[in-house]
Amino acid sequence: MCVCPGPRRIAIPVRSSRLPLLSDAMPAPAHLFPLIRNCEISRICSTVCYCHHKHLCCLSSHFAHSHFRYAPQKKFAALYRPKENFNHFIHMRDYASTPQRFYLTPPQVNSILKANEYSFKVPEFDGKNVSSVLGFDSNQLPANAPIEDRRSAATCLQTRGMLLGVFDGHAGCACAQAVSERLFYYIAVSLLPHETLLEIENAVESGRALLPILQWHKHPNDYFSKEASKLYFNSLRTYWQELIDLNSGETTDVKEALINAFKRLDNDISLEAQVGDPNSFLNYLVLRVAFSGATACVAHVDGVDLHIANTGDSRAMLGVQEEDGSWSAVNLSYDHNAQNEHEVERVKMEHPKSEEKSLVKQDRLLGLLMPFRAFGDVKFKWSIELQKRVVESGPDQLNDNEYTKFIPPNYHTPPYLTAEPEVIHHKLRPQDKFLVLATDGLWETMHRQDVARIVGEYLTGVHHQQPIAVGGYKVTLGQMHGLLTERRARISSVFEDQNAATHLIRHAVGNNEFGTVDHERLSKMLSLPEELARMYRDDITIIVVQFNSHVIGACQNEEL
Repeated sequence: MCVCPGPRRIAIPVRSSRLPLLSDAMPAPAHLFPLIRNCEISRICSTVCYCHHKHLCCLSSHFAHSHFRYAPQKKFAALYRPKENFNHFIHMRDYASTPQRFYLTPPQVNSILKANEYSFKVPEFDGKNVSSVLGFDSNQLPANAPIEDRRSAATCLQTRGMLLGVFDGHAGCACAQAVSERLFYYIAVSLLPHETLLEIENAVESGRALLPILQWHKHPNDYFSKEASKLYFNSLRTYWQELIDLNSGETTDVKEALINAFKRLDNDISLEAQVGDPNSFLNYLVLRVAFSGATACVAHVDGVDLHIANTGDSRAMLGVQEEDGSWSAVNLSYDHNAQNEHEVERVKMEHPKSEEKSLVKQDRLLGLLMPFRAFGDVKFKWSIELQKRVVESGPDQLNDNEYTKFIPPNYHTPPYLTAEPEVIHHKLRPQDKFLVLATDGLWETMHRQDVARIVGEYLTGVHHQQPIAVGGYKVTLGQMHGLLTERRARISSVFEDQNAATHLIRHAVGNNEFGTVDHERLSKMLSLPEELARMYRDDITIIVVQFNSHVIGACQNEEL
């Protein structure tokens, strides 16, 4: 589905696979280049495809308000208004005498898709893998520039288990970046026994080397902020000092540890912004982190115990192989938005009945914010007085920003937003083959059952053929023969992807109306310049975790 222009902090709707995405090409204006993100190709040619279908949403006035992550107010209409010449280009098709087309070559497509992929295999000991996790694949495909999604993966060194997470930023990438760097440390510290916390604190006091807490598994592009490392460490140390003082002598519950870690990090993000920093760079950084926002979906895997902690609208899905070899999807998280009736009821219960009609408007919190839980977003948490004080005493960049000075309508009893996660525990079974963590950029384009089938078939190499669905299209016998021939060729060929997340992104972006990857469509989608890419899709971040069925089965037998 074509999507109207808007700011980077928007959530793109489900793109219908039954509508042609792009059609005849037309000359593109020079200011739309360079093309291709990841700086792989600065310019391919002087043409780019634009949608001219009048039935698509780019010509609908309804869409202008219905799909922003933050819905714009009238006073900010100029900030959200499409470029004046956009519709002009949409309707120029009649003036193109000889429509031109261009395509990325398969190597160029692969280079773009694989630019951010990362794979990790759990090491074996004595030729055996004793972990319930075989490894994971991850990847990202930007739509925003810069990308607002983040990802993290790490092995806990002082406790057991592995942590993996995806983070979807809005109003910029600052909050998602900070949470991706810091949250796993808060979780790991929350899980540490009292004796280990004391040992770490004594090492800091005496100036000795600290015990390593996490082993990170990072792509080279997944950076950490060196400038803020001392500030982040001091906040983390204060947290573990409080845990030492509050020691009850009881074993830490994983669910409780996850909840405490999420809430404490969000509290520290808020506190750091209120206190400020004498360093002007850090002072502006902590404010940008607090005024932007991020959702988070995190998995903690320890043996057969899988915990999912979710805040916002990213998702976790379990891929299950049935006895007949087919694949099914099991949701391990729930979206925290207006489509979740329980979440709407929770928000209403936390505020006076007099605010009931203004709390959720047009499927948004206070008519503005799509996710009902998130890190940061202090505009939905602080009192009006605190917001004004921080903005007025902050740097000029913050004080001159209309968004930070804007107070949400009907803002009477904050906080309206929380970072507290919903935690789901699942005991892994031998038939549970993989876990998919992904930001909403994936789930807006693909159904979970299709995700389970595509990943399952990729990991096993076994394809269960479904009848080709034509979705009401009139298909000739020759066209059907072509579809079947294409499917046979695709299945008989060796997979061009060595990464399950990359393979899934290829389908999410390139699937046509028949559910198969169309190279022409994929090429066009990846060729869109930055000004247009965000109109068609959101950032996509995926982690695919593959489980070790033999170890899981052995653990089950031991428990019996």
